[in-house]
Amino acid sequence: MKNNIKVERAIKNLTQEELANQVGVSRQTINAMEANKYVPSTVLALKIAKIFNKQVEEIFILEKGD
Repeated sequence: MKNNIKVERAIKNLTQEELANQVGVSRQTINAMEANKYVPSTVLALKIAKIFNKQVEEIFILEKGD
């Protein structure tokens, strides 16, 4: 699953640490998601989408085989 977290963070001028604190995870978790090495839970995906005022599908993109 790809995502636009890094792009959305840049738009909101948020660091990985700031986003992590807002959604209750570690900075390393945000980093792993941005590197497409970690797929978030539904709850975490919803929290991230809410921070960016976007729909989940605008942040997280399913690829073939997902």
